[in-house]
Amino acid sequence: PELSEEPPAEMVKMTKSKTFQAYLPNCHRTYSCIHCRAHLANHDELISKASGFFRNLMNYFLTKISFQGSQGRAYLFNSVVNVGCGPAEERVLLTGLHAVADIYCENCKTTLGWKYEHAFESSQKYKEGKFIIELAHMIKDNGWE
Repeated sequence: PELSEEPPAEMVKMTKSKTFQAYLPNCHRTYSCIHCRAHLANHDELISKASGFFRNLMNYFLTKISFQGSQGRAYLFNSVVNVGCGPAEERVLLTGLHAVADIYCENCKTTLGWKYEHAFESSQKYKEGKFIIELAHMIKDNGWE
């Protein structure tokens, strides 16, 4: 019989469902998808953990504003991994009109939150390009003792 260089389709499917696109270093505190444990973000990417003057300014505002998703509290991140992005659409949120795109876990396809594509009010421009992930969809991993 001929040998095929490609593994059987059912084997590829099983492997793919358990492989993440990116793994964050074990030495950092991370947030993972509560449904499949795919890494989502490094704790250092949480907006309120920025450094210097910006951190102090953002911490002041973040103590006044708590991010809210459709399923409760949410965190704002500078960057995320293993996340797909849907099409942008305009939505009126608590802080005004924004163009946002739903984001989902690339591994299990669960909707996690959204990405701010555009803020129409100048006071909200700092959110552009940032990601909201609802706490209901995250679990803390690596060194949170």
